[in-house]
Amino acid sequence: MAPTLTEEIAAAAARLVVEEGLEYGPAKRKAAKVLGRHSMRPGEMPGNEAVEDEVRAYLQLFRADTQPDELRALREVAAHWMERLAPLRPHLAGAAWRGTATRLSAVHLQLYCDDSKQAEILLLDLGVPYEVGSRPGPRGQSVDVLSIASPSRALGEPVTVHLPVLDLDDLRGALKPDARGQTQCGDLAALRRRMATA
Repeated sequence: MAPTLTEEIAAAAARLVVEEGLEYGPAKRKAAKVLGRHSMRPGEMPGNEAVEDEVRAYLQLFRADTQPDELRALREVAAHWMERLAPLRPHLAGAAWRGTATRLSAVHLQLYCDDSKQAEILLLDLGVPYEVGSRPGPRGQSVDVLSIASPSRALGEPVTVHLPVLDLDDLRGALKPDARGQTQCGDLAALRRRMATA
């Protein structure tokens, strides 16, 4: 049976996630264009779960020999920064948390602060250079994202670490399991448990 358009987009997006390091949203849009679909009806675009399933299948098929070591290296970078940024309640999210990260993936550490300036003050105190961007937050409002470059001896190249600065009240929602029983993020103790079993 031929795959549906939605399934084709999910598979093409997964390849872009793994091979180009794209995030899911941009990967889905680019995949749709590559497949000749410049406008999509809402139901035609695959959900992130479908893309993640395809990413896992792609990794198993084409990256089974290298991806586990790359994931461990990224998680080590995450753990290092979670220790350094402990006062800001860092929680690892994204592909490094879900187990689908490769060397092209950025590390996403969500910071839960009482005051949004706490993160910048701590980075300044640590002497860490950073860039400031923004993205939509969990309530639809724009949140600051601080980005740093962190060396990885295991990968032999720097890793981009994105630090979205969220309100402390947003943490409860982030820890609720999704339909598959997975949480969006985890703290350092949860990350170490994952690293111990991987």
